[in-house]
Amino acid sequence: MWFFEFLAERRIREAIENGDMNGLPGSGQPLVFADEPFVSPEQRMVNHILKRAGLIPSDVSMRRAIADLREEIRRIPQDDAQAESKRRELAYLLLKTDEERLQS
Repeated sequence: MWFFEFLAERRIREAIENGDMNGLPGSGQPLVFADEPFVSPEQRMVNHILKRAGLIPSDVSMRRAIADLREEIRRIPQDDAQAESKRRELAYLLLKTDEERLQS
């Protein structure tokens, strides 16, 4: 197996050196993965079906809410009363996420 990986890497390197990869669509842009690599194939299929139906799995919406709160807290001055409220809200969401993970 390692031989094929080595061969693929070598051909990719040669293509880059020859300029064959220049000007490709999306060049220089970050990669965006639609699926999470650590999610089982079954869960990926469920997530795909829900996404096509316009629904978001609860764990995904929870992670988004946590990420949004963290960003909001980062922007608020730490001595602001609103920051403490947001930190409590974040702690609650993190606790709730842990509880859901333990139950499943």
